[in-house]
Amino acid sequence: MVMGDQSGRQHQRALRIQEPNLDERRPLLPRRTTTTGTQDGHQFHSLDGQAYTCWDNHTQLPVYTNIHRIRRDIISVVEDYLSLDQLRDVRINISVVRPLVDKFYEQDDLSIIYCLLVNRAQFLNEQSHLNNRQNVNYTRAMLCELIATRILRRYNEDHEGPEGLLVLAQILIAGFEPFQNAPPEIRQEVHAPTAWHKTLPALEVAILSEAKIFLGSTSCQKIVDAIYEGRVIYSPSSFLDLIPDRYKQKPISLYDPRDAPLLNQYRLVVPRTRNILEIIQFIILLALYLAFMSEREAGRVTTLEIYFTVYAFGWVLDQFATILEHGWHVYTQNLWSFLDVTFASIYWIYLILRVYGWQSHDEKLGQQALDVLAMGAPVLIPRLAFNLLSDNILFLSLRSMMADFSLLTVLAGWCFFGFLLSLVWLGNHQFSWVTISKWMIYIWFGLDGSGIHHSIDFHKYLGPALMVMFAFLGNTLFLTILVSMLTNTFSTIVSNATAEIQFRHAVLTLEGVKGDAIFAYQPPFNILAVFVLIPLKWFVTPRWFHKIHVASVRFLNLPLLLVIALVERRILPPITSPAETPEERPSVNSSSSSSISSSNPRRTKGKGVRFWNKWRITVHSDIETVFEVPPPDSVLEEIAADDSLTKHLIRRQFVRGNTVEALPQTPAKDTNANKNQPPSRRDSIAPFPGLRAELQGVLSESDEMSAITARLEALEKSTRRIEVMLRKLTGGLDDNKNDTAIDDTESPVYDEEDGRRGGGVAGYDDVMRL
Repeated sequence: MVMGDQSGRQHQRALRIQEPNLDERRPLLPRRTTTTGTQDGHQFHSLDGQAYTCWDNHTQLPVYTNIHRIRRDIISVVEDYLSLDQLRDVRINISVVRPLVDKFYEQDDLSIIYCLLVNRAQFLNEQSHLNNRQNVNYTRAMLCELIATRILRRYNEDHEGPEGLLVLAQILIAGFEPFQNAPPEIRQEVHAPTAWHKTLPALEVAILSEAKIFLGSTSCQKIVDAIYEGRVIYSPSSFLDLIPDRYKQKPISLYDPRDAPLLNQYRLVVPRTRNILEIIQFIILLALYLAFMSEREAGRVTTLEIYFTVYAFGWVLDQFATILEHGWHVYTQNLWSFLDVTFASIYWIYLILRVYGWQSHDEKLGQQALDVLAMGAPVLIPRLAFNLLSDNILFLSLRSMMADFSLLTVLAGWCFFGFLLSLVWLGNHQFSWVTISKWMIYIWFGLDGSGIHHSIDFHKYLGPALMVMFAFLGNTLFLTILVSMLTNTFSTIVSNATAEIQFRHAVLTLEGVKGDAIFAYQPPFNILAVFVLIPLKWFVTPRWFHKIHVASVRFLNLPLLLVIALVERRILPPITSPAETPEERPSVNSSSSSSISSSNPRRTKGKGVRFWNKWRITVHSDIETVFEVPPPDSVLEEIAADDSLTKHLIRRQFVRGNTVEALPQTPAKDTNANKNQPPSRRDSIAPFPGLRAELQGVLSESDEMSAITARLEALEKSTRRIEVMLRKLTGGLDDNKNDTAIDDTESPVYDEEDGRRGGGVAGYDDVMRL
């Protein structure tokens, strides 16, 4: 491959691209059955069949083969470490990234992005076992993420409107497993049976591998926002369900609240609704905690203590079910997960001590239980701020800074334990361990110098030497290192604040989609559901269990479901355009009540617009209104006429497969037919067909280029005249005058101005070609 100048040659050994053979150029599978057409000037694309996140749609896709094909290509291309900025270089993009994007995208396989992210996770895992963090595996992982981002962007550009939203949703949240369609002997060797809880969506793999560039892309955030708002619905997979109810599975589809039932129990597990309910539940828990602790009594169990204990038990049960839903790794990616785990541990210690003290009538144990519960105040009070200000950069950095602080504190305590042992032995047990540790902590934080004052009591010379050495290491060196580490962590997060916010938003969205039936019951009713529905499942059929579960949820959450239905009918926009008839809707999921019914990418506004926007009270309302009303055909025809700049520089160079020479010959009817189709965009600058001629035409329009063109034409005439003279002098002219004569219009006539301008050997076309 050609890398360009000196900077490109530096990466020649790092990257190389191999042309795939003819077999690899072909898609692995035939093209999906699609319905493609135009409506209202826009294309629509629909997929046959239904897609579930963890069930048997897309089972024909060769995931196992794709994973190893991608790994082979990435390893053969990347041979040395390159940074992210170097991977984004224009030469690397043209020579390496875009050919791989073209190859993988043309396979027409929805599992490609999942396979790329799986390879990224594997490369990062291989990197973690090496001492050098800047190694080739990091570059390979970043390349996988960049390719996945580009492919997802192409899917977003090629599929517009609600149908495009559904296609992106199937790519990101359809479940796949790494050994899908692997050879039978491979599956037997690794003991990989097909199971619903073994599948993972590409979105979850991106969170596990912390692919923040991929998650922060516009195409990915488009799906994350749709899932968070409840416009895209599906039945998620889960590792373990406390109350499994898989009788009815929701396919990946778009949700229209106007076509849904009024009491829809599935709306309780929509991430946005779930987030609001969790905030309300925590506020109730905090209020009960404050009310109970303000009048606690160790000798007896009060009514407030019973309320708090029962409600807190249901809240802790909800957190435990959340861990089982998506696993510990995804759960800990949440900002306030460490606070929830800390309070859950405090609550269990309190509950065990309180129950044991109540049974043994031991008031001291009861007091100890209340003292332990009092330690939950530093955890519960800040936790509410984490919920309400989750997008604040301070709270985003606080989590990482706490991890660095804990790590350095543990290492410092480990190192300073040797100083503690030396002082204890030097003092011959004159001072207790606790007293010496207290003096050392005071010296470490610069609070008190009592340790240095008593150091001569340990030893006349060695005691002061140890204390002074500890003061230098602890108060000066380690605290300086700690401040430097925290400053570096904070600056890194601030520089990538947008990516961090979008990553946490994706985590909150994925964690908010619940598949376990227990999440439909609010605390403390989830305790009742666990002790009633789990035994009941052994005695009834799945159909009757589902009916009992639905009836119970609707009865217990009747007011809440009514409020959710009314609010969503006002804030969620309809999928169909108001002027669209049912016959004009391109159906994607005919069996689902939430099928797609419009191909217009412009989403119509719902009834829940704000008062000041609805009545155009603000002075800036026209800025938004001018884009809401579609322009008439007369305006579209007027703006479709390209001026010289647009014709030569902007639009034509971004149209795939079209040359500039063919564009002016396009009939008018074809131009009008395609005027509403946006040109497809390439990933970066490239030598497009006819681009050199376009640049020549544009540059020749300026005055300076016109003068240069005239000079070059004069030089060309002088060069032709010199050639003719040399041929005559050497006798190389033919007798045939037709071969040697020069046309009058092209015959060079000596001109003083031409001669003054000098001579040359190359014409304008040759100069531009060079």
